[in-house]
Amino acid sequence: MARVRMTGKERRQQLLDVARALFAEKGFDGTSIEEIAHRANVSKPVVYEHFGGKEGIYAVVVDREMQALLTGMTRALSEDAHPRLLLERAAGALLDYIEGSTDGFRILVRDSPVATATGTFSSLLNDIASQVEHILGVQFAKRGYEPKLAALYSQALVGMVALTGQWWLEVRKPKKNEVAAHLVNLAWNGLSAMEGKPSLRERPGSR
Repeated sequence: MARVRMTGKERRQQLLDVARALFAEKGFDGTSIEEIAHRANVSKPVVYEHFGGKEGIYAVVVDREMQALLTGMTRALSEDAHPRLLLERAAGALLDYIEGSTDGFRILVRDSPVATATGTFSSLLNDIASQVEHILGVQFAKRGYEPKLAALYSQALVGMVALTGQWWLEVRKPKKNEVAAHLVNLAWNGLSAMEGKPSLRERPGSR
């Protein structure tokens, strides 16, 4: 097959697209520079020239996916609206990303040897939880709850949505809007009747 002549920018994007698909399919360890080059119909030195190696191209792919998801979540939470609507939008934004960027989400939830350098899915969730914490803090203060507990509840909420999203990535049932509705149902109806100072019915170690 004849090699297609591209500008440097076009070639870089092509390599990123090829690598993204391979990382989603095979993971970091299962993907090689040789395979990236083969699928892109270029020589290995071309890949090295643009990214310096597999770690370099992986870092760019992960960073782009993290930014795409964080941007969507930030947009969903940035408008002033009723907390339930914000919760609906946040759940919808994550599920939209999973549906529209399945390869990207598969890459984000995988562990890799270079995750500490590129950021991890858990660190991304912490960024999102920080935004949710601010929203919850305002609502807690209005309702007489302890604002400092907003951090704990934001982690719980974001973790619940993210873990459900990973499960839905594979099963794709029920439909996306139904999943979002059930998530909001559990979170909101639980929050709406939340006790100010909850306690366990059974003391730990009493059994």
